[in-house]
Amino acid sequence: QVQLVESGGRLVQAGGSLRLSCAASGRTFSNYRMGWFRQAPGKDREFVATISSLNGRTNYADSVKGRFTISRDNAEMTVFLQMNSLKPEDTAVYYCAADLATDSPYYTARSQYDYTYWGQGTQVTVSS
Repeated sequence: QVQLVESGGRLVQAGGSLRLSCAASGRTFSNYRMGWFRQAPGKDREFVATISSLNGRTNYADSVKGRFTISRDNAEMTVFLQMNSLKPEDTAVYYCAADLATDSPYYTARSQYDYTYWGQGTQVTVSS
């Protein structure tokens, strides 16, 4: 079992930055695909970013590409989401997710069903 705990969410002004963290417990963190999703009130859970196991290949939703950066520190068993140039439409609960999977250059895990383990979420609110 993998336990995930997100932190770093808060109220921030539009144009500002936040860094979310997701601390993991469990074995073989380096072998886990990691992702960030978000869910705004009344909307479905939305893919934000993913970082693969092995070589750390990243992928982003079009809505955040160029503004957000996902990274991981395998030694500390932590994944990060650096969010810059925040917009009010970024307001949501942000969830960290993990799954044990083999990295492939021919598949990018952008579905919530690609992930087995989930954190409790952290609220990000961007004021206009």
